[in-house]
Amino acid sequence: MLEDLSIKDFALIDSASIDFNKGFTVLSGETGAGKSLLIGALTFLLGGKSGVEQIRAGCHEATVSATFYLGTNESGRTLEVGSDIEPSNAFEWLDLHGIPYEDNRIVLRRYIRENGKSGSWIGSTAVTRADLASFCSFLVDIHGQHEHQNLMKVTEHRKFLDAYAGLVDSVREFTALYSELVQKRKELDALNADDKDREQRIELLSFAVKEISEAKLKSGEDKELDEEEMRLSSFEKLYSDIELVNSALEGGDGNGIVPALKRIRSTAEHAVSLDKKLDSLNQRLDSAFYEISDIAGEYKSYAGSLVFDPARLSEVQERQTLIYNLKKKYASSVSAPIEEVISYLSEAEEKLSALDSGETNKENLRKEIAALEKNIFARAKDISVKRKDAAAKMSAGVVSVLSKLGMTSTRFMVRVSDKEESEQTQKIGPYGLDDVEFLISANPGQPLQPLAKIASGGELSRVMLSLKTILASSDPVGTMIFDEIDTGIGGEVAVSIGSHLKNLAEKRQVLCITHLASIAVYADNQLKIQKSVRDGMTETNVFPIDGEDRVQEIARMLSGDAVSSASLDHARSMLAKFS
Repeated sequence: MLEDLSIKDFALIDSASIDFNKGFTVLSGETGAGKSLLIGALTFLLGGKSGVEQIRAGCHEATVSATFYLGTNESGRTLEVGSDIEPSNAFEWLDLHGIPYEDNRIVLRRYIRENGKSGSWIGSTAVTRADLASFCSFLVDIHGQHEHQNLMKVTEHRKFLDAYAGLVDSVREFTALYSELVQKRKELDALNADDKDREQRIELLSFAVKEISEAKLKSGEDKELDEEEMRLSSFEKLYSDIELVNSALEGGDGNGIVPALKRIRSTAEHAVSLDKKLDSLNQRLDSAFYEISDIAGEYKSYAGSLVFDPARLSEVQERQTLIYNLKKKYASSVSAPIEEVISYLSEAEEKLSALDSGETNKENLRKEIAALEKNIFARAKDISVKRKDAAAKMSAGVVSVLSKLGMTSTRFMVRVSDKEESEQTQKIGPYGLDDVEFLISANPGQPLQPLAKIASGGELSRVMLSLKTILASSDPVGTMIFDEIDTGIGGEVAVSIGSHLKNLAEKRQVLCITHLASIAVYADNQLKIQKSVRDGMTETNVFPIDGEDRVQEIARMLSGDAVSSASLDHARSMLAKFS
């Protein structure tokens, strides 16, 4: 229940602090006084859209706050933070989000600043606008003129029936499954459409894998072949260079480096016998002699192994040509390392494996689609049965309420029919098997016809009030707000609506903006909204009225005359009779 509302610098409202009571509260005022501003401020607080145009002219920030009494948690459940269970009331929502409350009350606050920045709080916790709106859906139900338009949209009728039947969650889950089915069908269609392209890719990749695999490439092989090709193709020059080295080292005439070192070594040993200080130099000379001798032996052995092999040179060059062509096809360039071709082989094998599994994927998709279709059809049948059962009860409930609202001869029917099936349209849609439409006959002897085509504004108002009434029995929302419920009505109809709203307010808080005295006189509480000019600025004020002030307001609503004795007497008699 809304206990109090504070508004600061919102639109034409400079500052307002309003206390609300239980029961039926009417908000009245002259045309243009700003009655809708109050609903606008509440809508803003409850998570509606915000904009800098909502800030009072000359101010920097608009703020709205309110205190709500949550009643008692009749479910008795306490949801832990992070739980996957959907909350069913305000207490569970707060528990789920870890937001504390005291004495079963919670304070909401929201602001919008001139730079466009806005903020929202539930208690002392900052929340997003989406979270604020989600929480407030458990607190307040605002019915405005735009909802009359929903009755003109046949697509909206299903939503009313599903809410009445308690099927909202079931239909939401069904729609998610249906979306999954649509997505999987698209995936299967894509696989089927790609078959030709897939076959071409398989052919190309298979050729590449075969060609590279048959080459039996080894990492670093290209560099090794380059070195070997250089050696074989330069045999004569290499052999000549080695012969010169061997001649210099060994020297057939005894003038080579090795024989010379041998002679020097002998002389040095004799010198050491004469002076021991030369021993370290002699050891170094020995080391040089043995190292050079070993080098000479290696060169001599290498020279002996040199053989010109034109057949091997041809093999190497053919191998180089093969690798060059493979690099040209499968590497970034012909100078790239051979490892790029080897990597391409690995990637091609993986892609080929994935493409080869395409048929398996298609078969798996077919199985998943078949299982989803079976599940969806079963769920759609179950939802349809429940809808049809609820439709009969809902029809009777609406007729019962309408009879209390002055439409005693009215027949109303919630028609649930199977979707029409054609080549272009599936029998099952995203919300099930059914098409739902409201039918009405407002006059005796007239057949039931679509509500959207024949109902007047006043009839739509009463049908909407009837729907709100029967939905309220299963709705945890404690506050219902009606804006412009009296559109297109008057006289006895307005009296019946006022009476009905008063009865509805026995179980929940009802707020109603109206310009009809025959509705206002039923209220337990009345607030007057009045526009005035102060310091050259227009402002809207809200204040409670009772006693003679209320008599004068009812008189004004009756005839536009708040001072004549006839109007005042009429107002007093109506208040005495209906309040």
